[in-house]
Amino acid sequence: MEESEVKEYLEDGAKARLNLDYGLIYRIGKEIGRQIIQGKKILIFGNGGSAADAQHIAAEFVGRFEKERKALPAIALHANTSSLTAIANDYGYDEVFARQIEAYASKGDIAIGISTSGNSKNVIKALEKAKELGCITIALTGSSGGKLNGITDYIIKVQSNRTSIIQEAHITIGHIISKIVEDML
Repeated sequence: MEESEVKEYLEDGAKARLNLDYGLIYRIGKEIGRQIIQGKKILIFGNGGSAADAQHIAAEFVGRFEKERKALPAIALHANTSSLTAIANDYGYDEVFARQIEAYASKGDIAIGISTSGNSKNVIKALEKAKELGCITIALTGSSGGKLNGITDYIIKVQSNRTSIIQEAHITIGHIISKIVEDML
């Protein structure tokens, strides 16, 4: 990578974040805050880098973001490796999140699936199961939205085709939502 490419990368990332639908992010943050106040929980999941993003975002709720407050109920579904591997072994990897949604989700809970392509089968199946159970469903994707289009209550599409920039924007979205929720408490 050349110096000029570093500048270009930073500009591409900034452009992707500036083109996010901030009104949609705000509405989602307020909806999550209302559900948390009602005693609901957040179930968040993804694969690879999106799994790391899910874990990071869940930690912002359970720990704290910027304010001292009570811990908020959020869990990254991939974090229990025994469940993940047992479900994958017994039912197939496409079911690893849906099976946990079935176990943990209740009506009004928030299910957040992260997939840069929007085509991760296990994320799609989990969001479909969450919808069936009456959860509020949210997808964080890349520019096309992939197969997640039309499946969820909310979809935030990062206008980039570069996985790393999409993932950076997903963390930004998670941070903004964390701030909105904290400010509501």
